[in-house]
Amino acid sequence: MRLLTFIFIWLSLANFGQIPQGYYDSAEGLTGQELRAALQEIIDDHQEQSYASIWTHFQSTDPDENGLVWDMYSDIPGGNPAYTYTFIEDQCGNYGAEGDCYNREHSFPKSWFDDAAPMVTDIFQIYPTDGYVNGKRSNYPYGYVGNASWVSTNGCKLGICSYSGYSGIVFEPINEYKGDFARTYFYMMTRYRDLVSSWNSDMLDGGDLAGWSKEMLLEWGENDPVSQKEIDRNNAVYQIQNNRNPFIDHPEYADWIWGMPSGIADFRFKDLHWRINSDDAATFTICDITGRIIAEGNVNDTDPDPGFNLKPGVYILILRGKSSFSSHKVYFGSR
Repeated sequence: MRLLTFIFIWLSLANFGQIPQGYYDSAEGLTGQELRAALQEIIDDHQEQSYASIWTHFQSTDPDENGLVWDMYSDIPGGNPAYTYTFIEDQCGNYGAEGDCYNREHSFPKSWFDDAAPMVTDIFQIYPTDGYVNGKRSNYPYGYVGNASWVSTNGCKLGICSYSGYSGIVFEPINEYKGDFARTYFYMMTRYRDLVSSWNSDMLDGGDLAGWSKEMLLEWGENDPVSQKEIDRNNAVYQIQNNRNPFIDHPEYADWIWGMPSGIADFRFKDLHWRINSDDAATFTICDITGRIIAEGNVNDTDPDPGFNLKPGVYILILRGKSSFSSHKVYFGSR
C-alpha cells in the first residue's frame, strides 16, 4: 500500500489543462487493466503526423519562456544552461559535441518497435533534445545511474543501472524531468496497449512494463508532479493529434493501473471499524485521489449507507482514533 502523502502533492495543481467535457467519462470508476483498456479506446486513432512536420510542431509543443527550444537534456531549471537553441535554424544536421544542434529524440526509442507507425511520429513521446546527448542516450533504457561513465552539462547521466531489478546500462535524466518521461511511458503503454507485447526492450515484459521499470517510473511520477510545461504541451499536442496524455490530465491514473495491489475488495461504510480498536473512538475522512475531502464523520455514528452518493472508484480513507492513525486506498462501489 503506497503512502498517502504523495497524493496531496496534486493539491497545488488546480487545473490540469483544457480537458474536453466528458473526455474521460467512459473510464470513470475503473481501475487496473480495465482502466488501461478504456483509456486506450479514448486516445487511440490519433491524427498521425509526418516525421518532417515534427520540426515545425516543436514550435508550439516545446517552446520555453523565451521562445527558444525547451530541451530537457540540457535545461537547468532556475539556472542558465550551457547553450540554447533557436527553432528551425539550430536543428540537426551533423554534430560532434554538446551545443551543436537539437534533434528529434524518441524518448521511447524507435528501435524498440522497429520504427513502425504510428509510434514513430507520435509527438507525445518525441522531444527536442541536444543531438549529441540524444546520441549518447542511444536506445538505452531510462534508469538510475550509480557510477556514471558520462555526464551531460545539465547532469544527465549514462552508466550502469543502480535500481534494483536491472543491472544494464541506462540513461538518467535530471530529477526535474523524470516525471515527464514517466508519464510519457505510461501513455505509450496505454495508447499502444495491444502492440506492446511485440516490442523489444528491457523496460518491458510481455504486454506491459517490466516490474523494475514499473516501480521506478511510478516513483518518478510521484516525485516529479505534473508541471505547467506538461499541461501546456498536452494541450498543444491535442491540437495537432486530437488525443491527449491521460496521465497528465489525471496523474492518479498511473497508480490506479500500475500502483494498486490486485484484488482490492469493495469497501462498505459499515466496514469503517477496520483497523480501529473497538474501544478507540474514531473519525473518518474520505478523500478523492487528488486529496479533496469528499466526506467525513464519526465511525461509530455511520450506518451501512450514509448517503454520500460516491461515484464508484478509488478513494483514500483516513481513520483517526485517540491512539491510532491509518490511511488506506479503497474502492467504493461495485466493479
